[in-house]
Amino acid sequence: MAARGSLHDLSADAFNYVWDNSLEPALEVESGDEVLLHVRDASDEQIHEDSGVEDVLNLDFTHVNPVSGPVFVRGARPGDVLEVELLELSPQGWGWTAIIPGFGLLADEYPEPWLRISRVEPETGRVRFSEQVTLPYRPFPGTLGVAPDEPGEHSIVPPSRFGGNMDTKHLNPGVKLYLPVGVEGALFSLGDTHAAQGDGEVCGTAIETQMDVTLRLSVRRDFSVQTPQYDLPGGAVAAHEQSPYHVCTGVAPDLMAAIKQAVRETIAFLGHRYGLDRSEAYAVASVAVDLRIHEVVDAPNWVVGAFIPESIFEGGV
Repeated sequence: MAARGSLHDLSADAFNYVWDNSLEPALEVESGDEVLLHVRDASDEQIHEDSGVEDVLNLDFTHVNPVSGPVFVRGARPGDVLEVELLELSPQGWGWTAIIPGFGLLADEYPEPWLRISRVEPETGRVRFSEQVTLPYRPFPGTLGVAPDEPGEHSIVPPSRFGGNMDTKHLNPGVKLYLPVGVEGALFSLGDTHAAQGDGEVCGTAIETQMDVTLRLSVRRDFSVQTPQYDLPGGAVAAHEQSPYHVCTGVAPDLMAAIKQAVRETIAFLGHRYGLDRSEAYAVASVAVDLRIHEVVDAPNWVVGAFIPESIFEGGV
């Protein structure tokens, strides 16, 4: 077993709204050290536990998706790999999900804002989305990455080969993520923590919540990566798939068109089977439904499935 490194507490006020390799490090650590980050939610505290839809309309988009950092890892240099081992994620007791006008997979079809405040219960392993819907609590950071090698400011919103806003629901505690290092020290940052999410995050938000995140940062030179890769412990994928499912498909010659069709069918199904209105169904698809590509070889049409976990309507197992 590798020796445990020192634990460093990153200041809560060390965060930024862009990727930029000229930013001064907020913390310097040795390879193998652990870091505790105090991560702000994706709204940067613009949405509160008692918020209404007016707060969604009034969001200042120059202050969203803050990332804690950057952390300079001594010895990391371009061409190396930064191993990020996620150790512990501790949330606050509530989270939010919003439909933000102009944002999301079906933005043109949802021009009105919508907001839901959920109860986050790590002690029970549940997120209380509504009286009807209970989600499994599966915390992860939506955004984590290293500074790009290109100079200047880069938006936090799109991911890149250096990581960033990947919104990958499988990056839970116990997972090791591998990032290509673009600049000296790597300049690692993390944000956009989620208590639950479906693969796809189709409305643009998950169960957004503040979290304290503990992780270990290590420099690796025994292999290389050009884009993010990660290792899952045994049983991790199965843990996400205990529910019975209803699957809605999309079939189209364009993959994004097939995805949209599958999501529209999901929204219609949730309305018919469970009585959800269109906005709530869209949000449930974002926080709970997993998109999967079924085939990309039988030209000219591709098939996508949207997996609806029916257990979320039975107590959130």
